[in-house]
Amino acid sequence: MSIEQIQNGKAILGIEFGSTRIKSVLINSNHEVIASGSHEWENDYVDGIWTYSEEAILSGLRSSYADLKKDVFDRYQIKLKKIAGLGISAMMHGYLPFDSGMNLLVPFRTWRNTITGQAAEELTSLFSFNMPQRWSLSHLYQAILNNEPHVKDIAFLTTLAGWIHYLLTGEKVLGVGDASGMMPIDSYTCTYDAAMVSTFDNLITGKKFPWKLADILPRVLVAGQNAGYLTEKGAALLDPEGDLEPGCPLCPPEGDAGTGMTATNSVRAKTGNVSAGTSIFSMIVLEKPMSKVYPEIDIVTTPAGKQVGMVHCNSCTSDINAWVSLFREFADLMGLKTEAGETFTKLFKKSLEADRDCGGLVNFNYLAGEPVTGLTEGRPMFLRLPDASMNLANFMRAQIYASMETLKYGMEIMSRENVAIDCVYGHGGLFKTEGVGQNYLAAAIHAPVTVMETAGEGGAWGIALLADYLVYKAADETLEDYLQNRVFSGMKQMTVAPDPADEEGFNRYMERFVSCIPAQKEAAEHFRC
Repeated sequence: MSIEQIQNGKAILGIEFGSTRIKSVLINSNHEVIASGSHEWENDYVDGIWTYSEEAILSGLRSSYADLKKDVFDRYQIKLKKIAGLGISAMMHGYLPFDSGMNLLVPFRTWRNTITGQAAEELTSLFSFNMPQRWSLSHLYQAILNNEPHVKDIAFLTTLAGWIHYLLTGEKVLGVGDASGMMPIDSYTCTYDAAMVSTFDNLITGKKFPWKLADILPRVLVAGQNAGYLTEKGAALLDPEGDLEPGCPLCPPEGDAGTGMTATNSVRAKTGNVSAGTSIFSMIVLEKPMSKVYPEIDIVTTPAGKQVGMVHCNSCTSDINAWVSLFREFADLMGLKTEAGETFTKLFKKSLEADRDCGGLVNFNYLAGEPVTGLTEGRPMFLRLPDASMNLANFMRAQIYASMETLKYGMEIMSRENVAIDCVYGHGGLFKTEGVGQNYLAAAIHAPVTVMETAGEGGAWGIALLADYLVYKAADETLEDYLQNRVFSGMKQMTVAPDPADEEGFNRYMERFVSCIPAQKEAAEHFRC
């Protein structure tokens, strides 16, 4: 079936730009991944800005697609020439301003930057709506406050997914979920909040810019709407060898939060998911609005426009990766050759032998600032009490706890708000080792956590599903029903309830973690190159 669907141009392609990998997947009519490709990359820290260069972005796109194309040929001995639909997803937020010729005016400022504190604070007060530092409007207003000369020349402002989508289609559009990470969305109209747009224009009227905010933002679309077609230029960008035919429709480009919700079937009210990779964030689809504004809780939307409470933390697995790399280097020194996957699995399972509160160890995995805990900069930091039980099991559990400690800090607010949660789905690399990350997350958020057999597929699969929904949905079929009835019905999944002993232990760990936040702030202020 897969060969026939590829030959007949019926397969769907999804591409997502993650923090460390650009992944491409091809799915069939059963929503199964039938081929995949990837390109590894890392952000750069240039002049105090976390960024990816234009060349890295475009060469990475081509490399990921080429790897997918090779996988198709290796598996099926046919060339990939035609697809039924395509979707582009990427890291949300950040700052990509273009002039009228679609030239990038400043290097891409990613979500990881915490350089917009003044703007975020002023906009939050002005809108009575939490405006996080990483949101595009916060970046824009900070650039205005900084009197950056490029601002007057802005003709278009978008996200990474929005830019790649433009290169493929020529359309300046954005999915509502990704757009909700640029500026606030009105969930009734599923477009930018008109009152806030007007308020912002009035705020900067004295600058006499030649643009209004609505003029430079992408047009907002919801899941299932056509977002344009793959042009000849776009097809050539993806496949310089010239095999890929233009003409297929594209779904609205989405952010990694929206594709995470899609990939875990958590787009209905009272469902949620936790995505754990380089960053970690929870998304809970709200049954009703929060009672007040919380700086720790972002309000975004599903790809269909429903309101979502989001706790976003900049750091998750990177510090674990660094320590595991160190352990592998030591093993190599001792003459022992190790595989990365096996090393992670064994160390994660070793953590199950630890004291529930990590025995007096505390770890900060802060490679960047964490607005949830009030940090504009971060410094990875490991602490232990003089009489702590310093062993490998406790050390590894502290590392894994650290990957979700800041998320827990924010999620406790939702718990106090009595936000209704029927189920939470976990996906991402943190959950690959069965019975470890999933168990600890359940203890952290005091709720059952489900991991599906597709948990490792991630956002590339999620955006492929959104493209599939565009191409193959029935008339008036909602995204919620499409996912539930066509994609996830009968899918294998495993649910764990929180272990009370783990909950108690994690709470004790958190008391120590919170008490050490001032030390983290001091380290960020004084420990410099």
